[in-house]
Amino acid sequence: MVVSGAAVTALSVLLGGCVGGSEVPSPDPVGNGPSSPGSSDKGPEASRSYPRVPGVGDRMHARIPQAARQVVAVYGQGRDSARSTVALYTKDGDRFRRQFEWRGHNGRRGWTPDHREGDKRSPTGVFTLTDAGGVLPDPGSGLPYTQSESFTPPTYWPKKTRHDFDRVIAIDYNRVRGTSPLDPTRPRGQSKGGGIWLHVDHGSGTSGCVSISSAGMKRLLRTLDPDRRPVVVMGDRDTLRK
Repeated sequence: MVVSGAAVTALSVLLGGCVGGSEVPSPDPVGNGPSSPGSSDKGPEASRSYPRVPGVGDRMHARIPQAARQVVAVYGQGRDSARSTVALYTKDGDRFRRQFEWRGHNGRRGWTPDHREGDKRSPTGVFTLTDAGGVLPDPGSGLPYTQSESFTPPTYWPKKTRHDFDRVIAIDYNRVRGTSPLDPTRPRGQSKGGGIWLHVDHGSGTSGCVSISSAGMKRLLRTLDPDRRPVVVMGDRDTLRK
């Protein structure tokens, strides 16, 4: 659908995760719990047998819903690094097969299991992917897509960020699923931040979002399928391996 700019709250107020405002986890239990590097859960959830996403250990894998047949994996280079590798895996029989891979960026200060507004770190965890949008028209997205000029970054942002939100996918961290990425509702409160998106890369770290190339975003939007219950598993490599 298309939403007029006047109908949406100012982007600079809404986006904590992407642009330095606020971010908050979704009421969905998926991915909201902290992860403990170096430990291994051996409870019934962690010990269940199912296809595995490469580079993801028992603790984080236990958070991936069994119904999820598409997984976007964001492998952060390090806890304090802004560099990431982003890959899309699709469940095929008894394994997850990698379809695409891109270089990308995450929060400029790295990663955290306890994301807070303005900390410039991306939240680690597993989150559903249900809604998309952007300044540009829908490229053929499988996810509900909101086109609006209200995605346009403010003019006082650096010039290199002008196309960051040409196309975005909302990461369901402290947001209401089934709504436009522009929805400012933060179920867990403003202090936990919000506005965590997958969006177009500008060549350096973000304020909490994950970014990949423009071509990568278009391909991702065309490939993600709501019927396959897509999720993102994200964090620095050491945390993901736990």
